[in-house]
Amino acid sequence: MEKEKKRVAGISVVAALFLTSFKLLIGIITGSLGLLSEALHSGLDLIAAVITYFSVRISDRPPDKHHHYGHGKIENFSALIETILLIITCVWIIYEAVNRLTTGKTEIVVNIYSYIVVVTSILIDISRSRALYRVAKKFNSQALEADALHFSTDIWSSFVVLLGLICADFGFHIADSIAALAVALIVLGISYKLGKKAIDVLLDKTPSKLMEKIYDVLNKTPDITHYHDLKVRTAGADTFVEVNIHVTPGITVENAHQISDDLEQKIADNIQRCKVHIHIEPEHGSK
Repeated sequence: MEKEKKRVAGISVVAALFLTSFKLLIGIITGSLGLLSEALHSGLDLIAAVITYFSVRISDRPPDKHHHYGHGKIENFSALIETILLIITCVWIIYEAVNRLTTGKTEIVVNIYSYIVVVTSILIDISRSRALYRVAKKFNSQALEADALHFSTDIWSSFVVLLGLICADFGFHIADSIAALAVALIVLGISYKLGKKAIDVLLDKTPSKLMEKIYDVLNKTPDITHYHDLKVRTAGADTFVEVNIHVTPGITVENAHQISDDLEQKIADNIQRCKVHIHIEPEHGSK
């Protein structure tokens, strides 16, 4: 599992490095703010990809005496850092685009290389985002999901830049700055979703979808007469569940233990990498 996650994260670093260099070179040559904004976007993608690469290496380490719940939250923390980097990018893009529009300095040079770099970027981004989403879903990795989000965002922003280049090629140079603003708005929207998800996990917000799955399992378990104090938290790919259950009074310790084991297995069957702690009480002890 760890090898596949590291491999796909490593390939993303290489892809981001290539795209950043290519976009920056052509952006400087043509003076296109759209391409320069994309180069900066890809540059922060590169930083994010590097952060992701190291976070997935650390996140799967087992719990130790200093980290009883493992190291999974490093993935959520890296996703938050990526969000901050994206917001910084947007601020610069918006400032530069507005400055060009207000000063009238919107003229750029459009050549065949402008189109090559954007089309190449779109093809690479499609390939990398699909690969990252596949592995992120397979291993429930928020760091890889954030990286995939970066590449998928690049696809749409590259299409916007391509449209701006086409318009500039026909003399509408103002379209390049407008395209850059559109890129910034797209990235801000994605950043909000990514940042909110990372912060929710870091603050141990109750994951509603997981709660629904666990409620469904508990309600379908006939050996439980009552349950309460269900608590769920996530850390990277890991989920931790705590719940108090009530059973028929007078049953043997072995039977109570078996009920607990069966319930833990049912919950684990519905949620990947789930660790469950169950406290058993007799029914007459319910409040």
